[in-house]
Amino acid sequence: MDETQFDWDNLRLFLAVARGGGLAGAVATTGKSAPTLGRRMLQLERRLGQELFYRNARGYDLTEHGKTFLDKVVAVENGLLPAIKTDGATKLPLIKVSAGTWVTKVLCENLSSIIQNDALRLRFIAAEEILDIGRREAVVGIRNHRPGDPWLAGRKIGTVKFASYAQNRTCRPWIHVLGSTPSARWVERNSGADRTIEVTSPRNAIDLALTGAGRIVLPTFVGDTTAGLCRLADPIEELEHEQWQVMHHEDRYLPEVRNVIDRIFEVLVSVSSKE
Repeated sequence: MDETQFDWDNLRLFLAVARGGGLAGAVATTGKSAPTLGRRMLQLERRLGQELFYRNARGYDLTEHGKTFLDKVVAVENGLLPAIKTDGATKLPLIKVSAGTWVTKVLCENLSSIIQNDALRLRFIAAEEILDIGRREAVVGIRNHRPGDPWLAGRKIGTVKFASYAQNRTCRPWIHVLGSTPSARWVERNSGADRTIEVTSPRNAIDLALTGAGRIVLPTFVGDTTAGLCRLADPIEELEHEQWQVMHHEDRYLPEVRNVIDRIFEVLVSVSSKE
């Protein structure tokens, strides 16, 4: 028997017929008609090469082969049920949104526009590294380039610009966010002999800048809207990049995912258009 071609749903139907004592008893629990159940049991017997039931006027009685097979199927059922058991409540669909720190900040600030009244769980993953959407590490991702994998879909949101900011123009030290992002590498190259303050979190960097501790490079959609900071110079041309919304080409058709995708797109396009 080729197991790859086996219809495993027949096992579920077999259990219902065996426990119900016949086709009539299994109709209510399976939603299948009696003729369909009878046909599926014949199909199963032919597949196994064994008679599983004695068919009589009272119903279906198990043969010795049927009893042995029932024990095996029940063992499969007992092994499977713990893996799919829930706490009794239907889990809401989980939509994971991956983006950098500053885009995640904007999305959090616009949460009510994104989730609205939908029954779902929304998880924001603020990460500078790219998560693997193909492996479902994220459902929606905000990226700085068009997706290249055939199983990913994307649409361009706009262009992101960067500039330097500080509490005032007399601030000299650079606040350097340790990492491999283009903006981190730019600060490292251009801080020169100026004293730097190093942090591991972009949010700590903006906290320091607001105290007057130094200068920071930020996306203009963040820096221009942060009270207490002023732009020190024109945007840094070499840091400018496209912004794309990326999602799995299958997941994007799920209604709850589609709604979130569209709302995130509208929020970020609105932010991008103000630059």
